[in-house]
Amino acid sequence: MSNRNTYEAAGVDIEAGERAVALMKDKVARSRRPEVVDDVSGFAGLFDASALLRYQRPLLASSTDGVGTKVMIAQQYGKHDTIGIDLVGMVLDDLVVCGAEPLFMTDYIACGKVVPERIAEIVGGVAEGCRLAGAALVGGETAEHPGAMGPDEYDLAGAGTGVVEAADMLGPSKVAAGDVVLGLASSGIHSNGYSLVRHVLRESSLSLDAVLPELGRPLGEELLEPTRIYSLDCLELARKVEVHAYAHVTGGGLEGNLSRSLPGHLDALLDRSSWTPPAIFGVLAGHGEIAQRDMDRTFNLGVGMVALVAPESADEAIRLLAGRGLDAWVLGEVVPGDGEARYR
Repeated sequence: MSNRNTYEAAGVDIEAGERAVALMKDKVARSRRPEVVDDVSGFAGLFDASALLRYQRPLLASSTDGVGTKVMIAQQYGKHDTIGIDLVGMVLDDLVVCGAEPLFMTDYIACGKVVPERIAEIVGGVAEGCRLAGAALVGGETAEHPGAMGPDEYDLAGAGTGVVEAADMLGPSKVAAGDVVLGLASSGIHSNGYSLVRHVLRESSLSLDAVLPELGRPLGEELLEPTRIYSLDCLELARKVEVHAYAHVTGGGLEGNLSRSLPGHLDALLDRSSWTPPAIFGVLAGHGEIAQRDMDRTFNLGVGMVALVAPESADEAIRLLAGRGLDAWVLGEVVPGDGEARYR
């Protein structure tokens, strides 16, 4: 008598999961740091904490996040190799805001069906993002959820850990009147606002395959442009010039996120004329008939990270970042106020 009630019959393919692990192994190895210790059991990721002995008072920083509904664009367009980079940008660039060096990260993928090649592409993107951030991908989990998710659906999240010397921690307490606000260019939309993006696509009947003259490439390619990872740029900048604070421009836009890095008695006055947002934002605003205020609150509009630096450091900071291939400019200044970032 055959037994039809098997795990495979329920929709879980253990062998596919094992093939996915084998396919991603080499990609994960590229993100390795010397402090990573092999765990032969494979149940945990190990990191040699003796590396922290060089700090007088090491503070561990942690962050967790996901990619939001950008994954739905990746699934619809059939491109999965960069969405993991987006995840790393969302997680590890939050750590660097306080001056923390990202050390390691873990990821979690839930999917309706394990397709080994697709999972390997996703994790390969996470590993590449970790390499770009100077961190190690020390572990993760892929969970198959048949019945709860469609066979082509997946979602991913991650958690990261970093370290900063207590005396070197950046933040609102170091910001002073007269500081210069520098904008650091984004690579595009990054990973926030995709619920509104998808709403615009539905309402305007825009196709992901459409090559719009403003973009010069398929809309799907533009929407899946991976998030810029700023970790190493920001760490190097803080080593070379007097940086007082950073703000990672994610959900809530420029004003909302920059306000979080200001003390209650200071404002950041921003000059909207100091930069031109990438064309994709004009495409969305035009086809979606989105008001400027909603654009401001939803998207980064071309500013992915903000640095607040001492006035005498501004020119050197811009030159240093340019040498690293990152456009930066004077976005505004810090003045007495009520703890808000606002346009002039």
